[in-house]
Amino acid sequence: MDCKPLPKARPAGMKTVKKVHGAKATGVREEMDEREATGSFVVWTRYLMHDTPCWLTSMVVHLVVMLALALLSLPQDALDDVPLLSTAVDKIEDFEETLQPVIDLPEVTPVESLVVAPLVLDDEPLGSPDGPDAPPSFEVAAVTEIGLFREFGQDTNFTQSISTGPGGFGLGRSGGFRIRLRHPDGQAVAAALKWLAEHQLPDGGWNFDHGLCPSCHGKCGDPGTLDKARVGATALALLPFLGAGKTHQDGDYKMTVKRGLYFLVNRMKLSNNGGSFHEPGGRMYSHGLASIVLCEAYAMTSDRGLLPAAQNAINFISYAQDPVGGGWRYEAKQSGDTSVVGWQIMALKSGHMAYLQVPATTTQAAYRYLDSVQSESGSRYGYTHPGQGSQATTAIGLLCRMYLGWKKDNPALERGVQWIAQQGPAPNDMYYNYYATQVMLHWDGSPWRKWDASMKKQLIDTQAKTGHETGSWHFKHSHGNQGGRLYNTAMAAMTLEVDYRISSIYKQQSVEEDFPL
Repeated sequence: MDCKPLPKARPAGMKTVKKVHGAKATGVREEMDEREATGSFVVWTRYLMHDTPCWLTSMVVHLVVMLALALLSLPQDALDDVPLLSTAVDKIEDFEETLQPVIDLPEVTPVESLVVAPLVLDDEPLGSPDGPDAPPSFEVAAVTEIGLFREFGQDTNFTQSISTGPGGFGLGRSGGFRIRLRHPDGQAVAAALKWLAEHQLPDGGWNFDHGLCPSCHGKCGDPGTLDKARVGATALALLPFLGAGKTHQDGDYKMTVKRGLYFLVNRMKLSNNGGSFHEPGGRMYSHGLASIVLCEAYAMTSDRGLLPAAQNAINFISYAQDPVGGGWRYEAKQSGDTSVVGWQIMALKSGHMAYLQVPATTTQAAYRYLDSVQSESGSRYGYTHPGQGSQATTAIGLLCRMYLGWKKDNPALERGVQWIAQQGPAPNDMYYNYYATQVMLHWDGSPWRKWDASMKKQLIDTQAKTGHETGSWHFKHSHGNQGGRLYNTAMAAMTLEVDYRISSIYKQQSVEEDFPL
């Protein structure tokens, strides 16, 4: 680049400073003062360049040109790798998209970190004393990110698909229960629901140590020992309400069910593997129970605010399955046992009937697990191996076979049902009674009618009818002692409800609607 001297002429108004030996610095200062006084950026720039060495100016210009040419010659994929600034919202959206491959659900804030404050739903504060089940000064942890019961516009197609689908979800449950209230078994269920509602804790959940409830304070005996399994206790307590047609939208226990659902969803822990309810004490038992509750509540009400949590619970069941044996146990991926498997398959069936996504690979692997623990050609089932089970594991295995596609003419199923009929209801094992009652209901006919009459008489006769324990049950048994009076009451109530759960997974039509295998 050629550097030529600037012309000697000065702009108008610019005074010429005579540069003499000994006064050079003074002349430069005066000249710069006069340049600033002119206010002309162009003039200032010209004199700046005049005072800059030619080699420096040339170097800067050539450097700029070379950088421009280098950028223009870069391939497009290299430019794509250049980190760009993004907003926090963009990052959150990208994270949620990866986190939920099936359903979008923002991360659930743990209840311990939320501010406890009264929450208003449907213009009605939860602390309102108007309802029979709404204690005064009730407070619940506020859920600000889930929109669990968000109001949606009327969607005819969606509602119709739920109401008219297999199993008849959302139709007739509460009406059927009102009719049964005329009978002793219906009255027993009503008394059990009242006891359960009275033992709900202020945070909306339940505890197997029911004496911790402020309204009880130890007035009822036989508390359970699993005081850390809050999710499991809450889910088990909610199931009898749903079984009787009582939801957060319908029935005289709306607030009770609504608080319980809030408690559950607040406990869900999200990850790339879905939404987990795994907890100390309850472990995968708790997850299976909570998943059934969410799927049933969603299917019964068509409340799409429950859809993300229900689908994420199903996703976690698929993730937690033993990849080798196809079962489930206490921890994710652990080799299975039939007891835990039963709750997971019931949850998957409930999700399937609610039109949630249940992977065929999950149900196929569960089928293989049952093959691995069966004995007597499939009429009996063990705990973790063939021949190591009990009455309960056989009832669980047979019910799972029904859910996974075995038809009534299957010889092994027929032999298994005959064996259960010969055993009859157990005097103190509600775990076995609950599963066996479902098996007999689906089998139907005279074996079911005989079982049903015997089971109902036994439960009606043993229900507590005095004091604060009125409406509850307690049976001394391994499960019964751990879960206490809350566990026994919930299981007994669900057993009495089996034959009028006409819209749930226990309906004959639901059994015949096969899983994707």
